[in-house]
Amino acid sequence: MSTASSRPVRLGPRSVAALVLVSFVGIIAIGWPLLADADSAVTDHAADAPWLFAALLPLLIAVVVATIADCGMDAKAVAMLGVLAAVGAALRPLGAGTAGLEPMFFLMVLSGRALGPGFGFVLGAVTMFASALLTGGVGPWMPTQMLAMGWFTMGAGLLPGPSRLRGRSELLMLSAYGFLAAFAYGTVTNLYGWVTVGGGESAASAGDGGIFFLPGAPLHENLVRFLAYVIATSLGWDLGRAVLTVVLTLTIGGTLLRALRRATRRANFEAQVTFGAPEKPSPGEPPHRTYVTYEPE
Repeated sequence: MSTASSRPVRLGPRSVAALVLVSFVGIIAIGWPLLADADSAVTDHAADAPWLFAALLPLLIAVVVATIADCGMDAKAVAMLGVLAAVGAALRPLGAGTAGLEPMFFLMVLSGRALGPGFGFVLGAVTMFASALLTGGVGPWMPTQMLAMGWFTMGAGLLPGPSRLRGRSELLMLSAYGFLAAFAYGTVTNLYGWVTVGGGESAASAGDGGIFFLPGAPLHENLVRFLAYVIATSLGWDLGRAVLTVVLTLTIGGTLLRALRRATRRANFEAQVTFGAPEKPSPGEPPHRTYVTYEPE
């Protein structure tokens, strides 16, 4: 059975539609203040944005449900999802407060690569949800983190050559992706906090606003402010996350990839049960014996 056919969750039509919907809503919810005028009605309700954005959580759950319904996610796939999500949630607090050293990102990259983009998105979102419950990090920012981690893990599953590229070249590709995607994850989560939590009033009280978001300012000016904000507040954390992801991928990534692929093959997630016609019983055998075989798609 090939690696491509052993993926427990694939992106079907309904799950793709749900994923596109939640991604579109997420992008709008994160970035709308950049395009709003200072005197617009939506700007007057900027303080409500974090809570309105929390409405994304049901949509994320809908993605999971649509994926399960569309792809026939069986008990073995659910079990693997639970195990990997629990391990990822347990790894995240290990680097808390230590220069962004979060080993869970390396696990997400390898899991998405080995198990496919559908499983990857579900795993990323569920892992962040479990991590928030474990660490007490539940708040209006949680859907943003779930969405960003879902994108992060799904992207690894969309990388080229899943059934052909192996060995050192594959690890180098995953390392490069993990390095860049770690910064992308930090950028998405920083942008949400910057436009909905840290801007507006702080910028107004600071006169020119400095690195804070300034409602109604031209887009290019606010993007310059955001770049300064990222450099001043989170670049070190993002760099630590990216470097650790590269180091872990290059050192133990090959072993973990093989283990994940072996577990997927043995679980035979997409095996179809077929019932053969009863054969004439041999002497001493009970009558009406049915033969059952398992055939992968």
